[in-house]
Amino acid sequence: MLHLYDTATRTVRELALREPGAVSVYLCGPTVYGPPHLGHGRATLVYDVLRRYLEWTGLRVRLVSNITDIDDSIINRANAENRPWQEITHKCEAVWFEAMGRLGVARPTDVPHATDYVAEMVAMIAQLVDIGRGYITNDGVYLNVASVEDYGLLSNQRLTDMLEGGGDRDVVGAENKRNPADFVLWKLAKPGEPSWPSPWGDGRPGWHSECVVMSLGLLGEGFDLHCGGMDLKFPHHENERAQAVALGKRFANHWMHNGFVVDAEGEKMSKSLGNVSNLVDLMEQYDPRSYRMLLLQAHYRGPVSVGRENLEAATKATAGLDSFASRTAEVASADPDPTVLERFRERMDDDLDTPAATAILFETVRRANAALDSGEPEVAGLAAAVREMCTAFGLVLVAADDVPAEVAASVAALDAARAAKDFALADSLRAELQSAGWLVETTKSGTTVRR
Repeated sequence: MLHLYDTATRTVRELALREPGAVSVYLCGPTVYGPPHLGHGRATLVYDVLRRYLEWTGLRVRLVSNITDIDDSIINRANAENRPWQEITHKCEAVWFEAMGRLGVARPTDVPHATDYVAEMVAMIAQLVDIGRGYITNDGVYLNVASVEDYGLLSNQRLTDMLEGGGDRDVVGAENKRNPADFVLWKLAKPGEPSWPSPWGDGRPGWHSECVVMSLGLLGEGFDLHCGGMDLKFPHHENERAQAVALGKRFANHWMHNGFVVDAEGEKMSKSLGNVSNLVDLMEQYDPRSYRMLLLQAHYRGPVSVGRENLEAATKATAGLDSFASRTAEVASADPDPTVLERFRERMDDDLDTPAATAILFETVRRANAALDSGEPEVAGLAAAVREMCTAFGLVLVAADDVPAEVAASVAALDAARAAKDFALADSLRAELQSAGWLVETTKSGTTVRR
């Protein structure tokens, strides 16, 4: 059974399932006001691997991942560009899903939009006000976090420590709050801003109220797993959870957070720091699968640096798997080697240890290549195990037979030129293939290409 690190208990523990054979997962999705960056790509790929692995083991997965389509950042961009805010969100959402598709990320089971759940958010906030845990001010409605007994569970801090450690920092809305840590549930609209009706005046929900309503509404109380980036642990996830706890509801059973993407100096990639690399641009320069490969070779909880060197290494590793797929395309089908898959599952079940599981994948490729060279019958079972592990990772391999006929003809001509020692022609053909967007790899057994 899969064991994952749980942020709430700070232990690696079994992912207990509310319903046998089924997994309910909530993943905080994007705020759609700009192109996705590398951190977005890491989060979606980590949980895509998790989802595919769970499904590979035979479980049914319901993955809910929201779209935040109303937010200060959206309004600010719309105002700056003098465009309707809906135009911003629709375009950026389309860019998001196009990028995720190119990354090979499976679309979530449910994609709720915040603007479709405003009425439900108003109803939840009204309940919090009615029981005295929410309070009304002249700029909106806030949650009194002091009324939530274990506030700070996810961040492993007591409320008193948070307040004492605040120093002299500015606190947004401080003049209206009972406590500096209180957070907004409903923002009263400023002139010209999009708004919805509520008992406290026209406005819009606070960000932290969106996900708690959508997750409980679609997955129900006590759903199995809540996911997201480490940067969301506090305050976003802490504040989601606080609202559910304040209402006496069982929220997520397990909390999973992935680490940051960092730049060369080790700083987290973020828009506010201005060091974000655009995910779309990365996929224009590299095979999109290379990013998945790079992340598989890093543990999901640790930081990962993304640069030319490790992207090129990941590209080469993926090309090696493509070459293996081509080389074993004619190998007879067989049952996957059970010992290999047992080792693979042991590593994946231990807090999604993809680096160790990926090492098993490449070790098996080497064993299968050696068996193929020596004519050993075990090659069929090993090749089948490689295909199974790639399926569990969400890695789609591209065999030589998958390339267009005209490209295959150029590859054949390249190999013929090499055999004739016409290296100028071979180099020219290689350059043509590369300029057309193909990665070209030549080994003793011949040349293979992939997009």
